[in-house]
Amino acid sequence: MSKCLSFKRVRFDNNSFTGNLSEAFGIYSELQFINLSKNDFHGELSSNWGKCKKLTDFRVARNRISGHIPPEIGNLKGLQGLDLSENHLVGRIPWEFGKLTSLVNLFLQNNQISGNIPMELGSMTKLESLDLSNNKLNGSIPTFIGDYIHLFQLNLSNNKFGQNIPMEIGKITQLNVLDLSYNLLVGDISPQLANLKVLVNLNLSHNGLSGRIPKEVESLAGLQDVVLSYNELEGPIPNSKAFMNASLEGNKGLCGNVRGLQPCDRPSSVVKKHSMAKGRKVILITVLPVMGALLLLCVFIGVLFMCNKRRRVRDVERRDGDGWLSISMLDGKALYRDILNATEEFDAKFCIGQGGHGSVYKVNLLSLGNIAVKRLHSSYQNTHPKSFMNEVRALTGIKHRNIVNLYGYCSKAQHSLLVYEYVERGSLSSILSDKVESKKLDWFKRVNIIKGVAFALSYMHQDCSPPIAHRDISSNNVLLDSEYEARVADFGISKLLNPDSFNCTTLAGTYGYVAPELAYTMKITQMCDVYSFGVLSLEIIKGKHLGEYITVLANSSTIDHEQLSDLLDERLPYPEDRVKEVLIFIIKLACSCLLETPKSRPTMHFISHKLSSMDVRPHTHVKRVL
Repeated sequence: MSKCLSFKRVRFDNNSFTGNLSEAFGIYSELQFINLSKNDFHGELSSNWGKCKKLTDFRVARNRISGHIPPEIGNLKGLQGLDLSENHLVGRIPWEFGKLTSLVNLFLQNNQISGNIPMELGSMTKLESLDLSNNKLNGSIPTFIGDYIHLFQLNLSNNKFGQNIPMEIGKITQLNVLDLSYNLLVGDISPQLANLKVLVNLNLSHNGLSGRIPKEVESLAGLQDVVLSYNELEGPIPNSKAFMNASLEGNKGLCGNVRGLQPCDRPSSVVKKHSMAKGRKVILITVLPVMGALLLLCVFIGVLFMCNKRRRVRDVERRDGDGWLSISMLDGKALYRDILNATEEFDAKFCIGQGGHGSVYKVNLLSLGNIAVKRLHSSYQNTHPKSFMNEVRALTGIKHRNIVNLYGYCSKAQHSLLVYEYVERGSLSSILSDKVESKKLDWFKRVNIIKGVAFALSYMHQDCSPPIAHRDISSNNVLLDSEYEARVADFGISKLLNPDSFNCTTLAGTYGYVAPELAYTMKITQMCDVYSFGVLSLEIIKGKHLGEYITVLANSSTIDHEQLSDLLDERLPYPEDRVKEVLIFIIKLACSCLLETPKSRPTMHFISHKLSSMDVRPHTHVKRVL
């Protein structure tokens, strides 16, 4: 290895290589990227790595590296990604890291690093992911952490940090994951946390936090996973869905109408004794009970809600004798007859597509105009009845501009049908694979398609109750209308996510888009869709699926000029600087969706928030996003 001085990009990860790392590698003046993770290397990190001046991404995670972190790494001014996690490193974080002003991802978790966080690290303001968890760090969490305004993941858990949580964390408005659990933190939870509008995961458990949970955090609409257990918190919990499902055990002073907590005391009457000097008479002033009336009102509203919910469920399941249901305001039987007549009982000349599960027909009706009718094969309907109803249940009641609209279905008559709006240009896959049509998908249209899919998935994950996991996001299941707007389709294997269950399943989805954890956990979460979205976004930019190259890009924090060229569709003109900047941002965001650990991936709520400001239309001002 010491003789191969012209290396630029080196990958030896996910093997069983052994040996002393300090002896195996030398100085490489041209090296830009090296990944030695998930091997069995031992020894110490050599100071020579600080002489690889062009190095932008350095990963040696999950080995048996010991000793101190060489301060010479601070000389790598262009370093954007550094992953030394899951080794046996000791000592302090070098103050020289303060010179790494280009650093985007810093992963030092699961080592034996001690001391405090050096003040010099306040200059690393481009950080997007910082994980120092499972070490022996102490002192206080520095206030300069509020200057890391680009952070979306901050994990300082399982250390010995003390004192208060700095209110400056409220300045990190892009933060998606905040984990400060298993430390020695004390004092109140700052109300400034309410500024973290895209926060999804919050873990402050196993500390010494006291006081009340600030009511201001009720405004965090995207919050999903809250863990505040084993502190000294008191008072009522915030009135939001996230806190209704939060882990709060071990706080003896908390109260609220959730499982495991005592209800907050709200006396039904207040009695005051007023002693009158004259005559020494005692007058009892009693405020008449009002809580009883409020309780009755709440019960009444709850009954109305349940009745309405049951009525809607009955509406979804109500069919006529032929098994037809019209989800729209149209007459179901009439619609069924019109479809049979318009297609001449499904003559092949009306068929516009075929798949393993059925055929799709284009039908023109006076009442609806053009519609798409999916006619399922009888064999598929008999062997996969759940898939049929999954699609119906998922799409019933959904109304979103980036999700295909379901008009009705028929499940018990001669034909098993699903009736959708007609999406003119067909599947994204077919357009990307067509030499002529693909050139019509300019960079603006492609960015807009990525945004549309993100908005649809964010809606399904965040705004639907219960949340919906699509489970089969791919270019085949994204349709484009006449204006090249995206419509997410094919909910046949979608799943309604029940928070009280494990949501286990058999492995399903399209090869090349399935999240890796499904191969061994079979547990469905929204993060499975996030992974597929990352794969799809890269495919849209490249114009084709990236295949095995996806594993190279996973957790990539560096996109240089040469690598960007490899990721762009060569059939389109090379983008101008303003557009290139947006594409690089989307590529980096997509790469973060491919992280091996599901919890490390951003949520679709966060992604859609970030993409909402993206604009590559000509003659418009684009806010800098990097």
